[in-house]
Parts: sequence; structure tokens; C-alpha cells
Amino acid sequence: MKNEQGSQSGEALKGFTTSTRRQFIGWAGLLALGASLSPLDARAAQSAPRQGGSVRFAINDGTPADSFDPATWQSSYQQVIFGGTLCNALTELDATGAAVPDLAESFSSSADLKVWTFALRPGLKFHDGAAVTVNDVIESYRHHMGPASSSAAKAVVESIVDIRADGDRNVVFTLSGGNVDFPYLAADCHLVVMPAKAGGGIDWARGVATGPYSIEDNQPGIGVRMKRNPDYHKLGQPYFDKVEFVNIIDVAARTNALLTGEIDYMVDADIKTLKMLEQNPAIEISKVSGVRHFSFSMNTTVAPFDNPDVRMALKYAIDRDDIVNKAFLGNAKTANDNPVAPQIAFAINPLPVHSYNIEKAKEHLAKAGLTSLTVDLSVAETAFPNAIDAALLFKDHAAKAGIEINVVREADDGYWDNVWQHKPFVGVDWLGKPTCDSLFTTAYASGAPWNDTAWKNKRFDELLVKGRAESDKATRQKIYGEMQQILHDDGGALVLAYALFIDAMSKKIAHGPIGNMLQCDNFRMAERWWLA
Repeated sequence: MKNEQGSQSGEALKGFTTSTRRQFIGWAGLLALGASLSPLDARAAQSAPRQGGSVRFAINDGTPADSFDPATWQSSYQQVIFGGTLCNALTELDATGAAVPDLAESFSSSADLKVWTFALRPGLKFHDGAAVTVNDVIESYRHHMGPASSSAAKAVVESIVDIRADGDRNVVFTLSGGNVDFPYLAADCHLVVMPAKAGGGIDWARGVATGPYSIEDNQPGIGVRMKRNPDYHKLGQPYFDKVEFVNIIDVAARTNALLTGEIDYMVDADIKTLKMLEQNPAIEISKVSGVRHFSFSMNTTVAPFDNPDVRMALKYAIDRDDIVNKAFLGNAKTANDNPVAPQIAFAINPLPVHSYNIEKAKEHLAKAGLTSLTVDLSVAETAFPNAIDAALLFKDHAAKAGIEINVVREADDGYWDNVWQHKPFVGVDWLGKPTCDSLFTTAYASGAPWNDTAWKNKRFDELLVKGRAESDKATRQKIYGEMQQILHDDGGALVLAYALFIDAMSKKIAHGPIGNMLQCDNFRMAERWWLA
């Protein structure tokens, strides 16, 4: 099946190029972060940015159902191409992970952090030449709001109780409670600005926005061709005249396309062939430490995962170090059932450490009234790189505790639409979020749209509201430390490892330091990179 999909991806790439997945913030000083500098960064830094030329990027998780509707974007394919290349939000994450102005030229807050004012840059234009107005911003936010919303950003905007215009350029947000991290939330790629309709809502269907590139051709699940926006608000950017994104799910097909020159960049290089790629004089490897993490997520409302002791037994029945060494070949850091990456402000390493412990696993099974356990674990290679290998290793580890894990190999195509949040035990590739608040709000709060464990904890929810309104760092540390401990002890996410972004590219591409928060230079590689 994998080889068949790889062949199909290659054919789609060939036809398209010739004829045509899971997360902002920080006040200055809150995040002590630095961009990871790879050898490619050092080489690229010697090349001054210049305009001209074209480039082809390969992403790996597009589907035929992909659309321009920002409420639906959940894969890196959608978020990089539509969120980071077609569109802009009020703020963005720079290479250091800080939230900085984008469509807004400045932002400020009231003393209680409940009222935030964003001043739009003058002269902003959409791709069709229409002026960007305050009403466009307001309707773009309302697109994700309300009880009927199913937007991936619904949890992010739920605290907004009012949005209003203050003159021609100022947008004023009133929140239900203070939020020191609101500028980071405004950088969420779903909260991009699109043209407002006369009767309310936004006109997303045309794919018209404000980004560095506009759409020339879009074939969902296959690829997107884009051209440079001559009216872009950042002086001198973007640098490429044209960019093309192609969807190649199979890593072998992506690698072959890079080696033959059909593409210039690929996400998620195959760590099994990394040494071979590193020896190729025409290719550079970029390894960037981000907030990405891999997990096996359990739906805590479905038996047997509704029993906390069963969840704990599974957490002790996996040898994470073995998986990091064998499935990821050392290109990851062992995690401890805490989704908060070490470089995020207020991160802790909860105790006790969930190391591989057969006796502990059996002890928790006994507490659950069980002597053995059988569960299905659904994975696919698109779940995260080498997810099938990781699942098979888990199967071997858990068997020693009397736990039988039936590894169900799902199809790559449609995994995020048909398996994730549908099956009770699944592999998940989380791109992560830059702050505790944004991560918890979107993936772990009760009712959050990406809460794939369906986990609810009253104390956790109370602390979430309290933490975002707290400006004192020491107090926030205590709040977020307790929240991480609760997740570690009771949550349904078996967090395996914090992963590197390992990408491969032609040496014809140059760039500065790569953003160390989100994939593909914080989703902005098409805007920030150039030809060497």
C-alpha cells in the first residue's frame, strides 16, 4: 500500500509541476528561546537576500478535502500553504518565537489585560487590490466564533466577548478575562484576515487574502501554484517570483523527487536514509528544535481508556528510550507524558518520571481489576515519521506486562479525517504551540476542538483561566507547573518524544536562522527564503 501511494504521489507531482497535524505567544521576555542554527543557516547567512526565481516545496499531509476556509485547517499542508503563504494574521511568530506585528503595526493592552487594541498598517491590500479594513478583521474573527462554530480556532476566540472598530485603523478586542498572551493567540494561523462579505461573514472561497503570494492554481490533495504579491506590505519581500507546493505523502517518493531535482525542499526527511542525503554535495539537511511532539492518544471516554489506572499502565508499559533510539535513531528527546516542550516558558518535568517499568504497569492493571489487557492502536506513517515502527516496538514492550497491543495499520490517505479523533487509540504528530496557554486551550481544555483524548478536568480548566490572566511570572510558573502535573498523572496523551524538524533541501535555497517553534520556519519559509 505504501509503495502504491508513493507511486501515485510521484505521478501527481510529475503532472502538476509540468502542466499546471498540531500549538504563539509571549510577551517580550517570557520566552527564553533561540532559533536553532544549522550548518545550512551558516551557509545561507553569507548569501544576501535577492528577488527572483522559483522554488518547489514538498509537504506530506494534504488531502482532496483541503479548502481555503481557515476554520478547517488542521494539517501542516494547509497551515503552511494557506495560513503562512496565502494569508497573514494580525501578528506572527518571528525566528526567535516572539509574537511580533504583522498586519498590525502595533498592539497594546489595558492594565488588567482584558482590552487589547491593534492598529492596522496603513495601505494594506488584498490580492484583488481591495483595501483591507477594520471590518475585514472583525468578520475574520467572527468566522470562528459563536456556538455553531466548529472551527479549529474556536477555543482560541471563546474568551473574546466583543470586537469593535475604533476609527479607520484600530481594532479593539474585549476579553472575558485578562490574557497576557493574547498577541500570541492573534498569531494563530487560523485567525488570518480575509475579505468581509457585505452581509456578514468572510469570502474565503476565492482564496483571496493578503499574503506574500497569491493563488495561480490550486488542486486539492495534489498541489498549489502561487505567484509573488507585488503589493505585499513587507518591503522587499517575498523573494521568489513563484512558489509551488506539492503533496507527496510517501517519504521515499519525496526523497526521490529531491534527488532528481523535481522538488527543491522536502519536509520530514527519512531518518533511515539521512546519512545518504548528508553525503550528497547538492543537498543540505536542516535540523531544528521545535515544540513538535509525538504521542499515542487515548480517548478517555471510551473503555478501557476511561479508567485512569489503565492509562497509567500503558504509560509505564512503553520503553520510550528504546523507541527514540530504534524508531527515531536518536533524532528526538524522550518525553514524560507532558506535551509542553522544554523550551516553552514555564515547562517542568513532572515526577515521577514514567520510565519503562513492567511491575508498575502490572500494579496499575491490578488496580483496574485486570490481569491482562488487549487494545487496538491505530497508526499510519503519516501519523508521525516512523509511527508504525514505534507502535510495533510498543507492542513488544507492553507484552511483558500482559498487555496485547494490536497495531492497526491505517491508510495514510484520509488518516486525519477518518482515524484521528475517530478511533480511540491513535498516533498523533503535534506541531505544538509556543505557550502553555495556547497549547492547553486548543488541545486539553474541556471541549477544545483538538482535544483528541476527550479528557476533562475541572481543576485544570480553572487553572487555565487563572493562568492566562496572571502577569506575575512566579505565580504563572506555579499555575502552569500544576497543570502539567495533572496532565502527566491523569491525562490521556501518552507523549513519547519531543521531535526535531528534520528537512532536506537543495543548496540553491538560502535563508537566515530558521524559526524554532513551528514547522517550515514557523510556516513562513516561502516568504522568508530566497535563491542562493
